[in-house]
Amino acid sequence: MGTPDYAADILKTLIETDDVEIVAVYTQPDKPVGRKAILTPPVVKVLAQEVHIPVYQPQRLRDTAVVEELLRIECDMIIVAAYGQILPKAILEYVPCVNLHASILPQYRGASPIQQSLLNNDPQTGVTAMWMDEGLDTGAIIKISTLEIGCDEMVESLYERLTQTACELTSDIVHNWDRKSCVAQNEEDASHCTKISKSDGLTTFDNAGEIINRYRAFTPWPGIYLNSGLKLKEMKLNESQSHGTAGEIIAVDDESILVQCAKGSLRLLKVQAPSKQETSAVAYLNGKRLGCGNILA
Repeated sequence: MGTPDYAADILKTLIETDDVEIVAVYTQPDKPVGRKAILTPPVVKVLAQEVHIPVYQPQRLRDTAVVEELLRIECDMIIVAAYGQILPKAILEYVPCVNLHASILPQYRGASPIQQSLLNNDPQTGVTAMWMDEGLDTGAIIKISTLEIGCDEMVESLYERLTQTACELTSDIVHNWDRKSCVAQNEEDASHCTKISKSDGLTTFDNAGEIINRYRAFTPWPGIYLNSGLKLKEMKLNESQSHGTAGEIIAVDDESILVQCAKGSLRLLKVQAPSKQETSAVAYLNGKRLGCGNILA
């Protein structure tokens, strides 16, 4: 059970495992994509159909008829990875359901654990194989694989590395499943993260360190942008300790502009104005006739 690229790579790993037979794939329904709203299947569905695995796409997994249909499929285990629907009790009790969650549980239960680890500037993250129960990412831990986060690592890079980690962990769990070794999560250490929305990308020049972490977590989507709609497409942390006027342009060179934050400062390399092409920050300033002492807003 899964929907995005993360799940597709795990499915591919299982397909390529000689002693594993995949009897069914569950994924989200096809959705309209782009301005023309072209109905597009999830990547998991495309992959499954290429190797002739039956695909199910219920609107609601909890519907009685859907549950009854699944319970007629004989299997030993259900692997769940970013599926996007809650599994009802009847399915959880049918066979062991193992979820591959991209955090070190009980940290960052919920929809955006990879981004959350970057927002908090964590030095480490991982993938937890969890025996699912009726709670949201609350099931007993089977095994955790950890990895270090690069100091400047972006979400796409971290996503790719966590996906590879999840694939390796999946293969391990399938072959070495032992429910007796599961360990209950410590509820006192639990934290949660929510689904990311477009509005999460809106920023002001308050804290340079925090803005950089949001840039790492929210690039390419939803991106980092100002109230004016100006998108900050490429940036670097200049320093994190100074104090000054938020948004003031304090230096300009051939390749970048330096912007003061209420705390710290940022070096902007590329920006994109609404309905315009991405351009260098310097070219944008020249076009707007802005310079040192002006406020970037």
